[in-house]
Amino acid sequence: MVRPTASRPLGAAMLEARDRRYGSERGSGGASQAAAAPQMLQVRPGVYLGGAAAVAEPQQLKEAGITAVLTVDSEEPAFKTGAHGEGMRCLFVAALDKPETDLLSHLDRCVAFIGQARAQGRSVLVHCHSGISRSVAVVTAFLMKTDQLTFEKAYADLQTVKPEAKMNEGFEWQLKLYQAMGYEVDTSSAIYKQYRLQKVTEKYPELQSLPQELFAVDPTTISQGSKDEVLYKCRKCRRSLFRSSSILDHNEGIGPIAFAHKRTTPSFILTTGSQAQCTSYFIEPVQWMESTLLGVMDGQLLCPKCTAKLGSFNWYGEQCSCGRWITPAFQIHKNRVDEMKMLPVLGSQTRKI
Repeated sequence: MVRPTASRPLGAAMLEARDRRYGSERGSGGASQAAAAPQMLQVRPGVYLGGAAAVAEPQQLKEAGITAVLTVDSEEPAFKTGAHGEGMRCLFVAALDKPETDLLSHLDRCVAFIGQARAQGRSVLVHCHSGISRSVAVVTAFLMKTDQLTFEKAYADLQTVKPEAKMNEGFEWQLKLYQAMGYEVDTSSAIYKQYRLQKVTEKYPELQSLPQELFAVDPTTISQGSKDEVLYKCRKCRRSLFRSSSILDHNEGIGPIAFAHKRTTPSFILTTGSQAQCTSYFIEPVQWMESTLLGVMDGQLLCPKCTAKLGSFNWYGEQCSCGRWITPAFQIHKNRVDEMKMLPVLGSQTRKI
């Protein structure tokens, strides 16, 4: 897995989407642009970008030598095997052209599909409805990883080939996170965990249940974690509560930022820097919190064993003592827990630090 390094830092500007709105590519503007543009364009040797019209022309695909098609759209195209050839490989990713659509979680699969097709000597077409936003985002991700480019550079390169390319600001933000994770979706990283939480928060008022993958494993159900991890226990009853891998670090802040689904741009910023001014840990939800969180917008977080108050939660967000507004917020006060570090030799035993 490629990891971001200190030589490739990403500041706050790279993690915030640009302050502007794009219309849906199914809108009249996108449609008129697509109509005036070629049905598909070659972006790299063996990699083509286009809209739905390109898939409807089997002869054009045949002439270009395309034997792999990646569709990123709301509806799967109705391929006719005979018309498109027996050896055609296809991948369909269901996605709407909306800023809130989660495209990030599909990028590894899409980039791998394109890369594998090229490795097999195939030419691949990546398309959405109009070839303006969703397919552009996927091809940009492919260029970023393949050529080790920043989002801005890869996007600019693609726009020189296809000037009308204009992905929505939600996809821009997600591609910047993709870069921050080292061009691979690391589901264990604090960046992805915070992203996943914000996606749930955007839909929270309408949710009937919370996705199980949202919760970190209760540390009482597993004997030990990594030898480098720190275990946090209730200071009153010593019940294990969470591990250091669940902490979502953040930059020192300057004040509140609006709730995720009401603001115009995504705004969370993550860092691995010092959190000396913070009097609380902001963490991902842990399994023991599930019954407390469902259907409630805010409340207290209590120890599941002794019911001592540990902190609070708020899906709208809470302000850290450093000034940063965290959305959503699952806050544990540092003075309510003790840190227990795993002994490297004895493994499952712990000692207070």
